[in-house]
Amino acid sequence: MAERGCPLEAVPLPAEVRESLAELELELSEGDITQKGYEKKRGKLLARYVPLAQGVDPSLQAETRIPGPSQATAPAPEQQKMRPSHARDERFRSDVHTEAVQAALAKYKERKMPMPSKRRSVLTHMAVEAYTPPADLHSAPPDVTTGLAQHQHTYCERPQLASMRGAPRGGSRSVLETAGGVPVSSRVSSKIQQLLNTLKKPKRPPLKEFFVDDLEEVLEVQQPDPGQPKPEGGQTAVLKGELLAVGSTWPPSLLATLQQWGTTQPKAPCLTALDTTGKAVYTLTYGKLWSRSLKLAYTLLNKLTSKNEPLLKPGDRVALVFPNSDPVMFTVAFYGCLLAELVPVPIEVPLTRKDAGSQQVGFLLGSCGVALALTTDACQKGLPKAQTGEVAAFKGWPPLTWLVIDGKHLTKPPKDWHPSAQDAGAGTAYIEYKTSKEGSTVGVAVSHASLLAQCQALTQACGYSEAETLTNVLDFKRDAGLWHGVLTSVMNRMHVVSIPYALMKANPLSWIQKVCAYKARAALVKSRDMHWSLLAQRGQRDVSLSSLRLLVVADGANPWSISSCDAFLNVFQARGLRPEVICPCASSPEALTVAIRRPPDLGGPPPRRAVLSMSCLSHGVIRLDAEEKLSVLTVQDVGQVMPGADVCVVKVEGTPYLCKTDEVGEICVNSSATATAYYGLLGITKNIFETVPVTAGGAPISDRPFTRTGLLGFIGPDNLVFVVGKLDGLMVVGVRRHNADDIVATALAVEPMKFVYRGRIAVFSVTVLHDDRIVLVAEQRPDASEEDSFQWMSRVLQAIDSIHQVGVYCLALVPANTLPKAPLGGIHVSETKQRFLEGMLHPCNVLMCPHTCVTNLPKPRQKQPEVGPASMVVGNLVAGKRIAQASGRELSHLEDSDQARKLLFLPDVLRWRASTTPEHLLFLLLSAKGTVTSTTTCIQLHKKAERVAAALMEKARLTTGAHVALVYPPGVDLIAAFYGCLYCGCVPVTVRPPHPQNLATTLPTVKMIVEVSKSACVLTTQAITRLLKSKEALAAVDVRTWPTILDTDDIPKKKVASIFRPPSPDMLAYLDFSVSTTGILAGVKMSHAATSALCRSIKLQCELYPSRQIAICLDPYCGLGFALWCLCSVYSGHQSVLVPPPELETNVSLWLWAVSQYKARVTFCSYSVMEMCARGLGAQTAVLRVRAVRAWREPRTSPSSRKPSRGAPPPAMKGVNLSCVRTCMVVAEERPRIALTQSFSKLFRDLGLPARAVSTTFGCRVNVAICLQGTAGPDPTTVYVDMRALRHDRVRLVERGSPHSLPLTESGKILPGVKVIIAHSETRGPLGDSHLGEVWVSSPHSATGYYTVYGEEGLHADHFSARLSFGDTQTVWARTGFLGFLRRTELTDASGERHDALYVVGSLDETLELRGMRYHPVDIETSVVRAHRSIAECAVFTWTNLLVVVVELDGLEQDALDLVALVTNVVLEEHHLVVGVVVIVDPGVIPINSRGEKQRMHLRDGFLADQLDPIYVAYNM
Repeated sequence: MAERGCPLEAVPLPAEVRESLAELELELSEGDITQKGYEKKRGKLLARYVPLAQGVDPSLQAETRIPGPSQATAPAPEQQKMRPSHARDERFRSDVHTEAVQAALAKYKERKMPMPSKRRSVLTHMAVEAYTPPADLHSAPPDVTTGLAQHQHTYCERPQLASMRGAPRGGSRSVLETAGGVPVSSRVSSKIQQLLNTLKKPKRPPLKEFFVDDLEEVLEVQQPDPGQPKPEGGQTAVLKGELLAVGSTWPPSLLATLQQWGTTQPKAPCLTALDTTGKAVYTLTYGKLWSRSLKLAYTLLNKLTSKNEPLLKPGDRVALVFPNSDPVMFTVAFYGCLLAELVPVPIEVPLTRKDAGSQQVGFLLGSCGVALALTTDACQKGLPKAQTGEVAAFKGWPPLTWLVIDGKHLTKPPKDWHPSAQDAGAGTAYIEYKTSKEGSTVGVAVSHASLLAQCQALTQACGYSEAETLTNVLDFKRDAGLWHGVLTSVMNRMHVVSIPYALMKANPLSWIQKVCAYKARAALVKSRDMHWSLLAQRGQRDVSLSSLRLLVVADGANPWSISSCDAFLNVFQARGLRPEVICPCASSPEALTVAIRRPPDLGGPPPRRAVLSMSCLSHGVIRLDAEEKLSVLTVQDVGQVMPGADVCVVKVEGTPYLCKTDEVGEICVNSSATATAYYGLLGITKNIFETVPVTAGGAPISDRPFTRTGLLGFIGPDNLVFVVGKLDGLMVVGVRRHNADDIVATALAVEPMKFVYRGRIAVFSVTVLHDDRIVLVAEQRPDASEEDSFQWMSRVLQAIDSIHQVGVYCLALVPANTLPKAPLGGIHVSETKQRFLEGMLHPCNVLMCPHTCVTNLPKPRQKQPEVGPASMVVGNLVAGKRIAQASGRELSHLEDSDQARKLLFLPDVLRWRASTTPEHLLFLLLSAKGTVTSTTTCIQLHKKAERVAAALMEKARLTTGAHVALVYPPGVDLIAAFYGCLYCGCVPVTVRPPHPQNLATTLPTVKMIVEVSKSACVLTTQAITRLLKSKEALAAVDVRTWPTILDTDDIPKKKVASIFRPPSPDMLAYLDFSVSTTGILAGVKMSHAATSALCRSIKLQCELYPSRQIAICLDPYCGLGFALWCLCSVYSGHQSVLVPPPELETNVSLWLWAVSQYKARVTFCSYSVMEMCARGLGAQTAVLRVRAVRAWREPRTSPSSRKPSRGAPPPAMKGVNLSCVRTCMVVAEERPRIALTQSFSKLFRDLGLPARAVSTTFGCRVNVAICLQGTAGPDPTTVYVDMRALRHDRVRLVERGSPHSLPLTESGKILPGVKVIIAHSETRGPLGDSHLGEVWVSSPHSATGYYTVYGEEGLHADHFSARLSFGDTQTVWARTGFLGFLRRTELTDASGERHDALYVVGSLDETLELRGMRYHPVDIETSVVRAHRSIAECAVFTWTNLLVVVVELDGLEQDALDLVALVTNVVLEEHHLVVGVVVIVDPGVIPINSRGEKQRMHLRDGFLADQLDPIYVAYNM
C-alpha cells in the first residue's frame, strides 16, 4: 500500500471516524450527497489525521487514490489486517465506476440533446417550452444522412448555456419558413436543430468492408479490427479439485440420513420459520420432519386414487407450490415426495392469472406430465379461484389436482409400512426450473446420486459440522438456498433459520439480528441483502457478527458483488466480522455449485481480485489494466473448484476448444455432483450436459463428458476461478461482447440516482437489422420531473458510450412498480423484453439512439455520372430490353358513326339528344334512404341549362369566356349549371362547397379557387348562398370580396336567344381545379376537343350505350369523377345512377344496394368509399344478402320514416346481389391499393361480386384518364417486384412471398387513343422496360396546360409540351409526374397483340430521397401500420434529411410511447432507414382528401408550425 503514496498509512483512524466515513461513502453511492459535498465532508473528517500537501487541491489528492497495478494481484495476508486502519484507501469497484462515469460525462458537458415533448395533459410538471434550449436556427441544417464529415466546415456549434431551465421562451425565437412559406415554430425546429447537432460528427469511422446481402443493398459487416487485442497465452489445462473424502461415515443416501436423525435425534431442531415481524413462528425438529414426511409419502402412494387406480406411481412428477414464507411445509413436501419415490418440481406460487413467466412454467409442468400440485391450506385459499370455487386454470397450465398437505389432511401410516429403501441411483430426484434468456422455461433434472454428491462436496468445501446453525436469506426452493438450506443441512443435522423475503423488505437487518441471536456459524446471502443491511444499520449499535465463520455470497460472480462485500466488511469489521469469513461462490442450475471460496482454516488461498480492461474483455481477452483507470472491471475470485470436480474453460461458440490462459470462455465442469439433463429435451441436453472439450489439435481432453455452466470466466493465479459474466446476459454488438450486468452497473453509477429505483433496471438486447441492439429499461420514481429524468437518461447514454464504447439503442423509463417482477424482487428480464417487443411496456419516457448504434447500414448510393443517350439505346439493345412504350387502341378504326364527327361539342350533343330522345332518362340521384330525390331526362337537362344561361347573361351580365364558379353539393343542379355555362360561352369551374360544421378550414379553399380561377360569378343554391355570407363565414374570409353570387334555386323560366357555338375546337371548355397530395392547388385547362375526346375514349373502353346503366359514387368536382358525373352520360346517352359519397356516412350500404337494384354492369367509386364499405359492412354481408321483404321500388314512393343507423342497412337495403357487376373501377391518382381492393373482393364475394370485377383507373392533372379497365380485354395482372431494386429505379420481378417483395397491380387498360412511354425524369431519355421512370402520355384528351399552379407557377411550364431527348423527338408528350414501368404480359388483347400493362408506383413529388435512394412513402407507411395494432394510420415525410414518421394512436394515451421503438425497429429492419422523429397524434389528424389520399405536405407544414397537438414527439438521437 505504501507505494501508492497514501498519507493515511501512517495514522490509524479511530473507530467512530471510520464509521462516519463508511456512512458518507454510502450516502454518496445512494445519491444522497453530491461528489463535491462528499469531498468536502470527507476532507473535514480527515483534516486532523492528514497533513495537506502544500498547494495541492484536495480533490486532486483524492484522484491519486485510484488503484494502480498493484491491485491486480491480491494483497498479502498481513496487509489484509491493516484494513481497519483507514476508511477507504482500498478502492471499491463502485467508486472506480462512479469516477469513470463522472469523467465520461465531463467529456460530454457541451453536448445538448433535444428533449422529447409530451402533450400538456400527459405532463405533470413544468411546461415543455420552459426547457427547450434555444438553438441557432439560421444555419442550414447539415445533411445527416450521407458524408457526415463533409459538413463540419459549414457549421459552428454554439456552446450551450450551463443552465437552461430558466431560459425565456422568446429568447431566440426567429421564425423559420419551409419551402412552402409556412412559418415554423422554433419549438419544433430547435429540437430538430439540436438533434442535428448531436448527429453532426460521425460516432465511429465508417468501415470499408462489406458483404453482399443482395445485388442491390449491401449491409456493412463489422470486420475484426486488425489492432484489436488477441489472446497470447498458452493453452489452459484441466483444473482438478481436491478429492472428495469418501469415508465410511458418509451415509448411503440423503433419506437414510434423514431416517437416522429422525429416529436417533428427534428433538434436534431442523428448521425455524419466521413471520414478517421476525418472530419465530415454528421450529421443525428432525423427528417431526421424519414423521410428517412419512405420513405424506403414505398418503400420496395409498390414499389418492383415480378410477380405482392409484393416482401416482413411482417416478411421477409432482408440483410443489409453497410461498417463500413457509419453508417448513416445503421441506416436509420435498422429503415426502422423495420417500414416495416421486419427483418434486418446486415452482413459484401463481398470484394472478398473468404472472410474469407463468405461461412458460405451465409449459414446463405440461412437458413434465405433472397432474398433482401440493400446497398448504393458507396458500390454496390465496390462489385465484374460478366461479365454481376451484383453483382457477392458469393460462398454458395442464389440468392439476390440488392437494393440501397440512397435518389434518394426511393419513398416519400403519406401523408395518415402510417406504422402499432408496439408494443414491441415477434416477431423477427433483427438477428445478430455469428461465432462459429468451424466456422459455426448462426443467433441470438432478439425480439421486448427484444430489448426494452435491451435499458431500458442499459439506467438505464449507466445513459444515453437526448441529451448526445456518441463517438462510435465499429462496429455499431452488439454487443455493435449496442445496445449503434444505439438503446439505439435513445431511449434517444443522439448524437452519430461514428469513423470508417479506421480512427482509420490512427489516433489512433481520438476518444479521438472527445471526446474532442464534450465534449462527454460517449465513447464506446475496449481495443485495448485504447492500440493504448497510442502509439500515446506522442506528444499530448492538449487533455482532463474531460468531460467523462462513458468509456465503451466492451471487459472488456479479460485477457489483465486490463493492457490496467491501462496503459490508468496511462497516461490520468493527462489529466482529472477520475478512476471511466472506466466501463468494459461483453456481448455475446445470452444474450446481461450480466454485466457492474456502476460509483459510479449510486451506483456502488468500483472496484475489483483478482490474481488467473492459475494452479487451469485450474481445474476450484478459488484460490487467494499469493505465486506463476508467473503463475497467474489477472482479473478485469465487474461490476454488468444488471437491471431486474437474473444470476447464472452452470457447463460447463453435467447437469447444480449450481457451488460452488469457482468454475468457465458458466454464465447464465434470463432476458426479452436476445435474444430468433438461427434462424431456434430448437435443439441448446433449449440447449442454455432454460437451467434450478438445485441445487445439482436436484431441478430446477426457473420456468423460463435461457440463457447460453458462458462466463466462477464466482460471486465475492460485487456481482460483474468476467469473466475468453469464452467457444469458451476453450481448454481441458487432464483433464485441458486452455483459448486461456490467451495463447495469454503469447505469447505477450515474449520479444522482434519485430519479430511478436502484434495483429495478433491466438490460437486454433485441435483434434489429442483423445485429444485437442494447435496450435499457428502468423504473422511474413518481416524484421525478420530466426534465430530470431526461437528463439522467442522457447521462446514462453518454456514460455507457464512453466506458463500454457501445451505443444504447433504446432507453426507456416506466412508471414505478410496472415492470414484471421475478419471484423474489428483481426484474423478470425476458418478460420485460417480450413486452418491449410486443409494444406492451407502456413507458413514460423513451430515448432512442439509432443513429449512433446502427453502424451496419448499407452504403449510401452514389449517383453515377449519367451515360449519354446513344449508349443507353445500345445498352438496352444489347441487354435485349425493349423501350418501354405502349398505346391503347387506335381511335380512327373505332368510330361507330358519323355522329361523333358532326357533334364535336358537348352542348351540340345535349341539344341533339333533347330533340331526338327527349324523354330518355339520363340521371337518377339517390338519397341516403335509397329514395330517388331527382331524375333528369334529356329535355329537362336542356331546359334547365337554358334557364341558367339566360340568368348568367341577363342577371350577371357575363360575356363570352368569363369564368363561373359552380359551388354545389353533388347533384343534378351541378350538371345543369355546367351545361348552362357552356350554352352561353362561359367557362365553368366546379368547386366543392364549404362544410357547414367546418367553415374555418373549408371556406378559405373555396375562396382561394374562386380568386385564383378569376371567376366573375358564383352559381350556387340558396342554402350555400346564405352560408357564404353568414357571420361564421366572416370569421374565415372577407365576405365583401365575393364576386356576384347567383342563386339558381328560383331563376325564371327563360330561353336563350341562341346557344353559343365555339369558333374552334381548341377553345377552353372548362377549368379543372384540384389540390395535389403535395399541397399544390393546380387548375388545368380542358378544351372542347379534349372534352369530347375524353368522353369518346371512355365510351369505347366501357362500351357505354343509351341502354346501359352505370352507378357512380364519386365526388363530382375534379378529374375523372367530374367527367363521369357531368360529361359522359350526355355524350354516350347511358343512364347514370348518382350516389353522392356524403350520403354513405348516414347509410354505408347505399352504393352497393344501388348497384344491385339497378343491375349496374359498370360502377365507379373512390378508395375512401371502398374503405368505408369494407369497414362498415364487412361483418354484415349475411344481413345484406337476405331477400328484401318489400318490393325494391317501394321506398321511392313511401320512404321509411325510421332513420337508418350508420352501421346496419335500413329495412329496404337487404337483398343485395352484386353478380350483375362486370367491372367495378376505383378512380384514383395513386398506386393501386392492392390490399384494399383484394379485401373488398373477398368480403363481398358472398354477395355475388365476381372475383375479377374490381380494378383501378389512373389519371392525373395533365390527363384525367390514362388507364381504365373497361368491360373488355384481359384481366388486370399483378406482379411482385424487389423493393430494394425499386429504390435504385430498377424493376426486378421476383416470386410471390420472396423477401423484400412488393405486390403491384396494373392500373387498368390504356384508353383508346392514348400513348404512354417511360422516360428518365432528369435526362428525358426513353427507358427500357426494366427501369422505373416517369410516365409520359400523349393523347387527344390531355389537358392543354395549367391555368395556374398556385405558388409554383415556374416549375411546371414544360409539363404539357415535353419532348424526348433522343429517339422519337417529334411527339409532344405530357409529363404525369408519376413513376411507373411497363411490362409486356403473356395475355393478348382484342386485336390479338400481347398486352402491355402499366404499373404506377407513386408520385414523383412525394418520393423521399434518402441515402441516395428513392423511397415511396406508402411503402414505409405500410410497414409502420403493421408494427402495432394501435396504429390506425401513418404518414411519413422528410425535413432536412430527417425522416419524420407521424402515427395516429387508436388506443390509450399512456400506450403512445410503446410505438416509438416499434416504429423505429420496423423502418430499420425493412427499409434500412433511421427514423429521425416519431410523432404520435390522435386519430384523424393526418389530413386526407376526398379521394382518400394523404396530404403529407399539409401534415409536414402543420408539424413544423406546431399545430398538430401531438401526444408525444420523440427525437431519435
